[in-house]
Order: sequence, then C-alpha cells, then structure tokens
Amino acid sequence: MAGPAGRMAEVSWTVLERRARAKRSGSVYEPLKSIHLPRPDHETLWDKLDHYYGIVKATLLRYQSPTTGLFPTKTCGDDQKAKIHDSLYCAAAAWALALAYRRLDDDQGRTHELEHAAVKCMRGVLYCYMRQADKVQQFKQDPRPTTCLHSVFHVRTGDELLSCEEYGHLQINAVSLYLLYLVEMTSSGLQIVYNTDEVSFIQNLVFCVERVYRVPDFGVWERGSKYNNGSTELHSSSVGLAKAALEAINGFNLFGSQGCSWSVIFVDLDAHNRNRQTLCSLLPRESRSHNTDAALLPCISYPAFALDDEALFMQTLDKVVRKLKGKYGFKRFLRDGYRTSLEDPNRRYYKPAEIKLFDGIECEFPIFFLYMMIDGVFRGNSQQVKEYQDLLTPVLHQTTEGHPVVPKYYYVPADFVENEKRNPGSQKRFPSNCGRDGKLFLWGQALYVIAKLLADELISPKDIDPIQRYVPLQDQRNVSMRFSNQGPLDNDLVVHVALIAESQRLQVFLNTYGIQTQTPQQVEPIQIWAQQELVKAYFHLGVNEKLGLSGRPDRPIGCLGTSKIYRILGKTVVCYPIIFDLSDFYMSQDVLLLIDDIKNALQFIKQYWKMHGRPLFLVLIREDNIRGSRFNPILDMLAAFKKGVVGGVKVHVDRLQTLISGAVVEQLDFLRISDTEELPEFKSFEELELPRHSKVKRQSSASSAPELAQQPEVTVAEWKNRPTQDILHKLQDCGCVASQIILLGVLLRREGPDFITKDGAVSDHIERVYRKAGSKKLWSVVRHAASLLSKVVDSLAPSITNVLVQGKQVTLGAFGHEEEVISNPLSPRVIKNIIYYKCNTHDEREAVIQQELVIHIGWIISNNPELFSGMLKIRVGWIIHAMEYELQIRRGGDEPAASLYQLSPSEVKQLLLDILQPQQNGRCWLNRRQINGSLNRTPAGFYDRVWQILERTPNGLVVAGKHLPQGPSAGALGERARSTELWRCRSGAD
Repeated sequence: MAGPAGRMAEVSWTVLERRARAKRSGSVYEPLKSIHLPRPDHETLWDKLDHYYGIVKATLLRYQSPTTGLFPTKTCGDDQKAKIHDSLYCAAAAWALALAYRRLDDDQGRTHELEHAAVKCMRGVLYCYMRQADKVQQFKQDPRPTTCLHSVFHVRTGDELLSCEEYGHLQINAVSLYLLYLVEMTSSGLQIVYNTDEVSFIQNLVFCVERVYRVPDFGVWERGSKYNNGSTELHSSSVGLAKAALEAINGFNLFGSQGCSWSVIFVDLDAHNRNRQTLCSLLPRESRSHNTDAALLPCISYPAFALDDEALFMQTLDKVVRKLKGKYGFKRFLRDGYRTSLEDPNRRYYKPAEIKLFDGIECEFPIFFLYMMIDGVFRGNSQQVKEYQDLLTPVLHQTTEGHPVVPKYYYVPADFVENEKRNPGSQKRFPSNCGRDGKLFLWGQALYVIAKLLADELISPKDIDPIQRYVPLQDQRNVSMRFSNQGPLDNDLVVHVALIAESQRLQVFLNTYGIQTQTPQQVEPIQIWAQQELVKAYFHLGVNEKLGLSGRPDRPIGCLGTSKIYRILGKTVVCYPIIFDLSDFYMSQDVLLLIDDIKNALQFIKQYWKMHGRPLFLVLIREDNIRGSRFNPILDMLAAFKKGVVGGVKVHVDRLQTLISGAVVEQLDFLRISDTEELPEFKSFEELELPRHSKVKRQSSASSAPELAQQPEVTVAEWKNRPTQDILHKLQDCGCVASQIILLGVLLRREGPDFITKDGAVSDHIERVYRKAGSKKLWSVVRHAASLLSKVVDSLAPSITNVLVQGKQVTLGAFGHEEEVISNPLSPRVIKNIIYYKCNTHDEREAVIQQELVIHIGWIISNNPELFSGMLKIRVGWIIHAMEYELQIRRGGDEPAASLYQLSPSEVKQLLLDILQPQQNGRCWLNRRQINGSLNRTPAGFYDRVWQILERTPNGLVVAGKHLPQGPSAGALGERARSTELWRCRSGAD
C-alpha cells in the first residue's frame, strides 16, 4: 500500500494496536509474543519499562509456579526441581522492575503484579522452609549435612526432593540470601511475613545462621571441596552472606512500618562478629581447597556487600578477576570440571586427582559479567560498567520472540580440548543454551534484568538496596549504621566502666587505695546478672509449640552482648562478662590471665562496637582476686581504670546509675508472659554477706608453700586395686588435697559419680576439692579435678575455627599416641568427646591443659599469625612436648624440671609464647632445632623445594621410611594442598 492513503491506514492500525495493548496491560493473560522493532533514541519512560516488562514476562514470570510461586531450575522437560537460590534472584528481578514502575503515576497495574510475583515467591520459599521446621530445630542444636534445610523442592507442591545422601543440601548461602532479600523487600514496602508463627520461624532461621562461622557447607556450587569428593568446607561466600544477613535483620521489624515490638528480630552480636572475623581471615581465599572463586562476587559486592575493609575488598576482587575472567565469562574456580567435555556425567564424585583433567578447559559463565556491571553501578565506576557491558553483548543470544538470553555457560567441545590446553583461549566455545530450544538459565535472566535496569538508570542503587548495605565512602558519616556494614571512619570509642565490689568490706578495703567501687546493694533497683541468666531469658525467644521450635540454644553471651542494658519484665538489668563468671573453667581463677582477658575484651569492644550509645563494661572484683601475690597486678589495673586508659583503650569510670543514661538499652519484649503462665525465675548477683567488723586479709587463703611441696602421699598404682572401704577410710584421714583427688579419681572410675561417701556424692566431693585447690592456686590438683569432672572451657569451638581459617589443621591427642586431625570446624560437643577420648590415655590432666592451649593458640593466631609460620598442623600434644622440653632447658643441670601442670594458666600462656619465638630467648641452635622439631615447624620455602625435587623424581621420595609417590600428587594438588600432602608423609613418619 503506497501513498497518503497507505500511510493513513498504517497510522490507524498502530493507534488501534496501542489501544488494544493498553486495555490488556497488566493482565496475566497478556500475550507473551510481540513484535520487537528497533528501539528509538528518545523512548519515553513507559516504553523503556515496557521493554523490560516484556522480558520479565517472557523469560521469568512465564515459568513461575502458580501454586508455590517458585521458579524451576530447568524451563523445559519434566524436571520439577526448584532451587531456592535461583528462585530468590527471580523474585528480586520482578521486585526491581516493580520499583522502576513506581516512578509512573499510571502503571496500569504492573507495579502490583510484579511486587506480588516477588511476594508469592518469597512466601513460597517460606512455605517450603516452614514445612521443615523439625530440621531447623535439629540444625540449630547440631548443625550437620543430615539435619539442614533442603535447598531443592518440588516446584509445584513444595515437597522435599532428593535426600541428603543424594544431594548437598547444606547451603548456608541460600538461607542467608533469603533473609537478606526478606529485609530489603520488606523495607521497600512489601508485606511478606503475615503472623507471629512466621516471625518465630524466621527468628529460628537466624539462630541457625549465627553459627555459620563454624559450619562447613557445600557452598553455592553444591559440591563442597574443590575435589568434589563429598566433603564440606568453610566457604568465604557462605560466611559473608551470613554476616550480611545478620547485619541486615538485626533489630528489623518483619511487619514493616505496621509492626510492633514482638515482630522484631534479635541477633547475637558476638556471633555476628565471629562471622566477621572468620570472613576476614579466610579472604581472599574462598575455602581451604579453593584459592579463589567467582562465588565471592555476590558476597563482597551486590547483593551482600559483606566487607567493610576496602583494601581486602580490592585484593579479593583483583584475585577473582585476574585468575577467573575469560572472553565468555568467569570460570567458577580453577580446575572446575562442571559440564566440561571431559567430565563423566554418570558419576557424582570425582576420582582422586581427576580435577587435573579440567585444567584450562573450565566452563565460563557470562552471569559474572552481570555481577561486575552491577558492582560498577554501585561504586559509580562507569568505565567498569561499559567494559563488562561490551563483554556481555557478544555472548548474549535471543529467543524466537527476540528477548535476550544469558547462556548458563560456554564450554570447549571435546574435539577442541587438546588445542585449548596447548594454547589457552585459542578455541571457540559454545553456549549451553541459546533460548531458541526453550532452555533458559533463570538466575542469569534475573540478574540481566537487574543489571540493565541499573545501567539504564531506570532504578538507582538505593532503590534495590533500601537498607543501604553499600554506602559510598563520602557518605558514610551521614547515614544510620543500623543495617550497614560500614562503621565510623574514626573509632575513638570511650568504654564506660562500672567497678563492682563483691562485698562491702572489699569496697572499704579498696577505698583505702583510692579505688571507688559500688556494691550490688548500692546499685539497686538495677539488677546485676551473670550472662547465664541472660541466656535463660533468651530461651523464650522464638519459641513456637505449633512448629515444635524451642527458643535460643544454650549459647554464652559474649562481651558485646553484656555491654548493653536490658529491660526484662519491668526490671533494669546489667550483666557482667563471662570472664568474671566463677562457674566458668578454672582459667578465670588466675588473676593475671583475668587481667589479660579484661584488656582483650576492652580491645574487642573498642574495635567492633557499632551501636549508637556507649558500651557499658562491668568489672566484678571478688575478694579472692586480691589475696596473695596477685593483689599488686589487680591494683595496677584498677589504677589504670582510674587514669582513663587500659591497654590502649580509653575508659570512663563512674557510678552505674550515672552511666546508664548513655548506654544502649535492649527491650526483651518477647518475655511478656500471659496471666496463666508462670513467670521465669532469674537470679541476680547478690552481695557477699560477711561479719560487720571483719577485714579483708590479703594473704589469708593463698598458699605460701610452692606446689612442689604439695606432693601427694599416695599413687594410683598403689590404690587402684585396694578395697573401696580402705579408700574411703584413707580419704577421711587424708588432709592433702593432692592425695584426695587421686583417691577420688579411683572411686570415680570404680563406683561412678553418684557413689555416696561420708561427704556426699563422689562428683560433689571432687567439685569441692576443685574449688579448694583453686583458692590455694594448686594448679596441678585443679587440672586433675577439672578433668575428672569433664569440664570444658567456653569458646573452644571458635578457637579451633580461628586456627582453621588461617589455612592450618589442628590435632588433638597425647604426644606419642594416636591423634585426631581436625580439618573442619566442629561443635563443642564433638570437640569435648575427642579431647576426653584421645588425651586421657597418658595423664588425666592432659585433657584440660590441651583445652587451655587451644584457647591460647586461637587468640595468638588471630593476632599474631606469623608466630605459626612454617606450621601446617598445630599438633597440641607435640606443643606440650615442646613446652616440657623448654622447662627442662630452663631448669638446667640434673635437677628435675617443674611440671607443666603445676604452672598457672597465665604462666602456661607465656611459656607457649616463648617457645613460638625461641630465637628471641637466646636459645642455642641445638635447642631451637629441638623446639622447632617438636612444633613441626619447617623453614620458609621447604615444601616448594621438596616439591621441585618430587617433580624430578619419577619414583617419588622416601622420607623416614614413608614413600611419597610423584603422581598423582605432583600434578593434581595446588600450593596449599602440596604442603598438606607432604605433611601427611611427615606426620606418618612421626
């Protein structure tokens, strides 16, 4: 048709079509197929959004389940799997487009449609999760792959798919990503959580995520170890997402602006900080076997923004880009065999050393170009956005309707593998899917929409990050830090300190030295609690009988948690830190160690306190602290408090009533009890009642005799076969606590802890000896009693995790006996079982002194990791051997060396520091070599040089009779694994 009549008819047809489309807009029945003409240069906002609306409808919402709201992993065929991780990104894309439509006055119902597509998906995930409430209850008590929430569900019914034996469901990143998007979407005005049952369930999810720092999982790629052998690892990407989720949801109201106090979520700040410390220690590595990984991009950038250290961020990002970036996308990680031509699709796991086959032919994933585009937008780096947009364009494909398709990966065909290995990057790669066959990678499609909306400035970073996870450096001073990962630029924090004396006579005594204190009675009506009482209060948080969920697990409250003021059932409560708790491990009875702990706690609070308001640190002074030779160190510390600086931390000492006004107050409203329920009982710290005119005697209960003079009168060999009645008589007549504990140990093994003696049950009698020996500082007896009582020090599991995240292993067990190697974080219960099973074969005291050393090692390696250089395995039993050897050197001559068990915990710590740096103690080369040999320390470059020899010896090496073959070790293992393999050889020779 030509001429004016033809043009008029064409215009009329266009007008009619637009009217028809306008009437259908927003309808679920809107046709998916449309004609796509070239986009004009000056599109209206409606036209731009309409373009992306067509993409979202055709490539995402078309596949959303009408029942659960989940999105399938595969868009064609009969596969009914829906992965939580992928579905969350699809929901985020719909939400992002809805945010863009909010800019239009007349959106024709699309904002509502898109928002509720996101809500339906988020509620679908919540529905699937809540059906597994029993797993949440198990996991928060005992986190294992068999007790975790599933990560794959049936897309239409929400039923569980695949058992824990068939699939690696333990993916903490998926749960964390859900919590993060839940907060972001709710903050934007969406209503996702409806009732208190759902609030309590979310609170229990938080309990699970809080302990991620010691829960090895299968990671984003569902395979765990790089070697794909079914083992789990501690992943930076999982820990980082957990940290971000905890920061975001802390204090957040799940009902949004319409919520009240009982819909607020609580986070253990100390657990969050352990996640932060673990993340910073792991990075820039992804895990023990992954040197780097593209999964770190969503961790350090959008959506988590988990790092607050710009230098570490740049180091991690540079490593990812430098090692993994390719022409078609990013490799997931080096030697990743996923979907390569050489991977056997019929086997779930790889054979040993099989990953060498995939070197240089790893698949490349375009989706990470999109992450880099989004990162560039957030950081205002337009050059980065353009660079990755230009890289993305050639690798995109189109559906038959003309919509863009992001292939899942590009692979090297089998015929091209050899050429690619010989000349990396020379061969053409082919896409896994191009869209025309109906196969879409929905995670990639979703991220494409988010990236393009940001790049085209249809939404801003603040739109999809309403809680401001990312804050530009120049704006950090001007935003609320409640949900942000960044803290103040300058942290010149002053810690408020209240000095509390155990008794009035102690207060009078300290006053004579110019130290002003208060007693518990003088601070009333404020109550002083031990942290364990606060733990009891938190038992009521998240309880839901209908779902079978108990409250917060029995976990100690750390020093950040005890630095707040609590309002509980109408009472104002302050808590003293766990380091002052007498019910704790015996290490707290060593005043010098206590002083160290106080300084470390103040340093920790100064560094990681981010709340508005001052931290309130209670210093509890007991009469036992000032007895004997320990008085002067305590007095020096109290004088430092008075001067205003303790261990380099500024402090302000004042009356508790005065300090409360500037403190952070936490309202524990979840403790509101109905009239029919019984009020929980809490025990406050009570003042020590003593005779009125009694005076403190500094020397009264301290043993003036050295412990070497407190030798037992009996031996185990002498009494282990004697009749029980004879042992009871001897026990009654014996006044030496060292002898008593030996006799009680014989009774305990023979008769059990509940056997009744004249002084009560055997276990009670041992507890009394434990306390008595502690007051007299008879450390050998204290350790013996503690071991008989199977006592366990707090923070044992985090201390082992501190070692593991430094890329080292820990072994527990007595020197010269079988050891247990720990390569992944374990729960306190498991660690306790290992210690008491492996360490009591030689000397019962070994079990508790190894715990002491684990605590010290965990602290030292976090602050001075260089002291453990050259040590791939921290063998605690061997360290004890080195310490005993050091004591022999110090004693000299033929005199018997002092027993390690007779030293105070602070002396043990100092001895450990001394042997870790023998070059500073004037030791001769022979002694230094002997100590380093016991520590299993090697010179710098030792393993690399041995490896160079190994590469040149076809038949391998023989070390101390142990054969280390050249292959497959030499080719298959990376730098870190090389050292580990040699270590296996060396430890076998021990």
